[in-house]
Parts: sequence; structure tokens; C-alpha cells
Amino acid sequence: MNPAPSPSCEPSPASPTAESTESSTELSSDQLAAVWRGQAKWWHLGCYTLVATAIVVALLEPPGPHGRWPTLALLGGIALAYTLFGRRAIMREETVYAVLYQLCAWTCLLTIIALDPGFESWLLFFCLFPQIWATFEVRPALIATGLALLALFTAAVAPADDPSAEVPGALVSVVISFALSAALGMFIHRIIGEAERRAGIIDELRSTRAQLAAVERAQGVQDERSRLSREIHDTLAQGFTSVIALSRAATSALDRGDVATARERLSMIEGTAVDNLAEARVIVAELTPGHLQSRTLVEALARLTDTVTRETGIRVTSSVEGEPAPLGGNAEVVLLRGVQEALSNVRRHSGAASAAVTLAYEAERVALEVTDDGAGFDPASTPPGFGLDGLRARAAELGGEVSIGRGTPRGTRLVMELPR
Repeated sequence: MNPAPSPSCEPSPASPTAESTESSTELSSDQLAAVWRGQAKWWHLGCYTLVATAIVVALLEPPGPHGRWPTLALLGGIALAYTLFGRRAIMREETVYAVLYQLCAWTCLLTIIALDPGFESWLLFFCLFPQIWATFEVRPALIATGLALLALFTAAVAPADDPSAEVPGALVSVVISFALSAALGMFIHRIIGEAERRAGIIDELRSTRAQLAAVERAQGVQDERSRLSREIHDTLAQGFTSVIALSRAATSALDRGDVATARERLSMIEGTAVDNLAEARVIVAELTPGHLQSRTLVEALARLTDTVTRETGIRVTSSVEGEPAPLGGNAEVVLLRGVQEALSNVRRHSGAASAAVTLAYEAERVALEVTDDGAGFDPASTPPGFGLDGLRARAAELGGEVSIGRGTPRGTRLVMELPR
């Protein structure tokens, strides 16, 4: 018997090539399967090429004891078995195809060895041994490799005139072939298993990333709704409250026959409505608040306090400590919204006669303080409203905080601090 070469001469079919295996570790499961399907055609070509080579050798060599035709027919049987079962086995469709193919192919090969001992049957080892590892998992592949080598050992020793003399050489050849085949097959199976594991991890990461993206989108929608709710509460709702209060004041003036006061209140209503319309357009356009359009924060606060004084009769003053400096659009918006919310509460709940707004620019922070001389309230027993919660949320987004408590000696004191 010719020594059985190890299938190490052919790359394992479980892996297209070492290079493609390395690149497949960066692929998903579907992409890895697609790569293998693309490489399968080379396995088909390799098998048919080796069978065709064996046929050419059979035609060129002197015929065996039974002539050439049995050998040629059996080689054709191997090609037919691969066409019917082997191609499907390579694609891992069903285990039964692998079993049927290996049984047919090895039966044909062993019959060739028995009928034509001089034929170069070892050529087909380069095809059949790798196909064992291509079509079975590790344990079945080890068993199939052992059975194939045992059959070859028997086919080499049994027909010999002195079997005992053939045993040592055949046994060494079988053991070496089995060791090399098993080592190489398990090594490549391990590489492929690692590639499949990484592909599975990539699939999980992609799925997790998609889920996180969906959660982030939902959170973004919720945040945007909260932002719009705060914007509407801090601008339009307060403006409409002013319109209602002014319209009632105008109605009372008309009932008294005070036309001048009624006209003044109607003029304020018009001005408030114009401001509200501007704020609504700004919200839609996602620009800065209307009071900040073409104004600095200090100018916007002065205008706001003057407007509240004219509309409510509450004397509201504004002052600045430190050197004013640009804070960035977000910080200035939050500070202005803080003043709007505080003065809205003063107007609706405090019964105050006066209020003061102080904006202090410090080295590492900017502090806004709004105080009034109204009735005040107990923060511990009074639940915060939507406006105050929204104000705290705005400040927290910029790393700041809002506190509210009793004023000195009376009234309410609201303080907002933002880092610079």
C-alpha cells in the first residue's frame, strides 16, 4: 500500500481558507454563512478536478488485473456520489447526505484498491479526508477518519502474501495519517468555531445597538415633548394668563366708565398677544426666546420686569452684580425662563407689592435671585408645580440647581445657580 498522505495538504473544508477565516471573524452569522457559500464552488471544483486527474492516471497507467473499466466506473461512481450527496453535505444541509456520500465514496475507493492494487488511489485521499472534516462535527469526523484508515489498513494488509510483514509499515502510515488529520481538522474546526462565536457576538451587539437606538429615539421624543411643555408653560401659558387678567381689568374699567384705563389694558393685551405670537414662532423655529432676540440677557430682564410692572402694578426691579458676559444661548434661555416662572408665581399667588430680580456674575458661576414681599409659602408642605419642576430640569441639564424658600423678612426667595 502507498503511504496515506495526510489531508494536511488540503485546507479544511470547514474553513474556506485561513485568510477568509481571519476576515470572517469580523462578520455576522449571515455574512459568515454567505462567505462559506461563496467558497463552496472551489470545493466542488477541487473534488471534480481530483477525480478527473485520477481518471486520466487510470487511462495512462497499465490496466490492472481486471482492466481499466472497473476502475473508471468506480471513479465515475465517486463523482456521481458527490454530485448527488456530497455537494449537499458540503453545504451542511442534512447529516444523512454526509453519511451517504462518505459510504459511497469510500466503498468505491476501497473497491478500486481491491481490484487494482497498483492504481494511484492515494490521489483521492486529498479529496476524501478533508471532506470528512467538512461534512461532520469533530467527534463524528474523528470516528469516520479512524474507520476510513482502518479500512485502508485492512485493504493493504489482507491481500499480502505475508500480512504480518506488512503490518508495521501500514500501521505507522495509518497512525501518522490519523494523527495529522485529527490535529489539523480539530485545529481548523476550533478556528471556525471561534469565528462563529464572534459572529454571534457581533449579531448580539448589532441587536443591542438597534435596541439602544430605539430607546434613545423614544427618550429623545420624550425629552422633546418635555422641552416643548416647559416652553409652552413658560411662555404661551403665562402670556395667556396675562391676557385673561388684563381683559378682566379692561372689563371692570368699562363697567366703571373708565374708558382711558380700558384702552390702556386693551393696549397691553395687544402687546402681550404680539409677544406670545413671537414666542410661538420662536418655539416652532427652535430659536432663542423672543425676549432675547437682538438683546443681551441684562436688556431682556429689564424689559421683562418693566412689562410685568406695567401689566400687574407690582413694582419689579432688576439689578446686575459683577461684569456681564455672554453665557451661551442655553444658559441665558434657562435664566430668562427662571425669571419668567418666578414672576408668574409672584403675580398669581404671592399678593406682593414689589419684587426684585438680581443677576450676579461670579468667577465660576452665575446666580439668579428673585424675591418678593408677598405672603410666601412653606416649601415643605406645598408640592412643587409643573413650572418649578421644569425649571429644575432645565438647570440640571446644564449642571446647575434651583432652590426656593421663604424670603427675609417675608415673601418668597428663588435662587438659580448655573456654572460658567
